[in-house]
Amino acid sequence: MHALVTGAGQRVGRAIAVDLARRGFDVAVHYRHSRTGADQTVAACHEAGGEAFAVAGDLSKAEDCRAVVDAVRARWDTLDLLVHNASTFEARPFEEIGLEHWEQMMSLHVRAPMLITQGLLPLLRAGGCTQGRAPGEGGVVVHIGDIGADRPLAGYTAYSVSKAALVMLMKCMAVELAPAVRSVGISPGQVMWPPDYDEAKRVRLAGRIPMGRVGSPEDIAKLVSFVAMEAPYLNGVILPVDGGLSARY
Repeated sequence: MHALVTGAGQRVGRAIAVDLARRGFDVAVHYRHSRTGADQTVAACHEAGGEAFAVAGDLSKAEDCRAVVDAVRARWDTLDLLVHNASTFEARPFEEIGLEHWEQMMSLHVRAPMLITQGLLPLLRAGGCTQGRAPGEGGVVVHIGDIGADRPLAGYTAYSVSKAALVMLMKCMAVELAPAVRSVGISPGQVMWPPDYDEAKRVRLAGRIPMGRVGSPEDIAKLVSFVAMEAPYLNGVILPVDGGLSARY
């Protein structure tokens, strides 16, 4: 089984890659800047029992998206799972949003998933690892969104809008590419703190979560594996993983 995970050099992406390796996947570990982090993910995948290799690219650039596609196609003829996880979470007051910031968010969170999926579509159609899938059903694309796509956080307009656009891209792909390729979204809440959140802010935000605690990257990783391997009829839906945060007023 083969999987590409973007943004897999750290945090949630690393957890997804390692969990997939533990379940028998060979993993293409995409990263942007941190080769050290990607190498650590590759080593963790090997330790978990899977094969892995690192592939670099700034996915806000179209040419780097094509380079990632080419690297995967050079290795494999089939792709069972594509996880669009690469993301950047950057605050910017509305009145200070410039064109460069806006375009970076849209390019990374929307254009890159579209270009990479397009480029790997033949491999996805030839793949497929879901138990119980029907003949002609192939691989699956999982989009890692954010509850901010539906409930925006002040100061993160460009981020929230781009994640909302990703949700629509996921639905369009689900309609147009099925049954050969499924498209599913996962919407995390607070599963890992941004490094610039101080303790007081963490306590305050955790207090709003009905479960009374934050989640973990492994909560996302386990759901990705479930969608890929055990849920053949899931398509075109967003699965929230937020401890009930999106259910409250």
